[in-house]
Order: sequence, then structure tokens, then C-alpha cells
Amino acid sequence: EVQLVESGGGLVQPGGSLRLSCAASGFTFSTYTMNWVRQAPGKGVEWVSSIGLRGGDTSYADFVKGRFTISRDNAKNTLYLQMNSLQPEDTAVYYCVKGRTRGQGTQVTVSS
Repeated sequence: EVQLVESGGGLVQPGGSLRLSCAASGFTFSTYTMNWVRQAPGKGVEWVSSIGLRGGDTSYADFVKGRFTISRDNAKNTLYLQMNSLQPEDTAVYYCVKGRTRGQGTQVTVSS
């Protein structure tokens, strides 16, 4: 059974940083492109970032470019999202996604 468990969310002030993690199990992590998406209150799901099998191929939504960094550790079956210069509009539940499967999400709230 595929399991994706996100962690690392929380409350942070504008300009602050958080590092999200996603622990993956139930599949061969190193053979899948992985993604982060987010959903703000009352809004649809937004794609945030993707990373290729070995981590060298990354892509970002325009609204996070230069602020967020996606990475992975295939030895630990873990996906990461380093988020810097957070703004209130980044407030959302962030999900780790493999194909059509996503985890339960972790809440990120940016507020003073």
C-alpha cells in the first residue's frame, strides 16, 4: 500500500522559513517523479513543484520560484520542500503527490 506522510508544517511569520518532509513507503520511491501541491482555504489545488528520479530535474510554479527548493533523498525514501521568504498567500495545506496518490497534508500558516 502506498503511503505518503507529510510533516514539518506550522505557523510562521511572513519572511520566515519552513522545511516540509514527506516519508514515502509501499513503492520503489527512487523510480517515481514526485510532486508537491497545495490547497488554500476555499481554493483549488495548485501544483507547486516536481522533482525527477535522481533529483537533478526540478521544476517550480512561478509563484514559488526563487523561494522554494524541492529535493529528495532516495536512500531515506523522503521528499522535501524547503520554503523560504514565506508570505501570507503561501498559507495552505501542502501535499506530497505520487501519480494520483497524495498524503494527508501538512498545514502551513503564514501570519504575523
